[in-house]
Amino acid sequence: MQAAAAGQAPSIEQEGKVLTDLSDKIDKTGCYARNESSQYPMTNLFIGDTRIGCKSDADEQLIIHVAFVEFVKVHSIKFTEFNRGAEPENNPTVVKIFVNRVNLGFEDVDDVDPTQEFELGAEDLRESSDPCLLKFVKFQRVKSITLFIEDNAGGDVSALGGLQFLGKTLATTNMNDFKKQG
Repeated sequence: MQAAAAGQAPSIEQEGKVLTDLSDKIDKTGCYARNESSQYPMTNLFIGDTRIGCKSDADEQLIIHVAFVEFVKVHSIKFTEFNRGAEPENNPTVVKIFVNRVNLGFEDVDDVDPTQEFELGAEDLRESSDPCLLKFVKFQRVKSITLFIEDNAGGDVSALGGLQFLGKTLATTNMNDFKKQG
């Protein structure tokens, strides 16, 4: 990862594209999780310490909803294992991703087709692993992403150490920049 200039999000070059860590575009007031442990809430996913990530509470299923302050293009998602893989049985294995769906609950996830689905192995979750690539055309105008961790590697709960979205902000046109033609 390249060092960020003052006031700018860090950028990563992947497949010849310069991608930005979209963490500073997350609208924390619009984020929520369903079935999260009160000791390991989803807000821990964005602080950079995998030892205190997010865990599910009652079973292996977990819903994480991430809202953005503006529309973004999301190129890839970096999932990082909890506590450097100390509890491999709690690693997520099946993750369904939904774009621009609000208030998605456990009763809804089977009735809605996911935008994309990942089957993750331990090698996908290591800190040194590349981010998971998304289907380019389906992630061009993203205001929110909902992750449904459906299953894990055999544990009673699911645990994730970190979550990072890589992409770009959308270039928007400010109509006030145009002069009226007379």
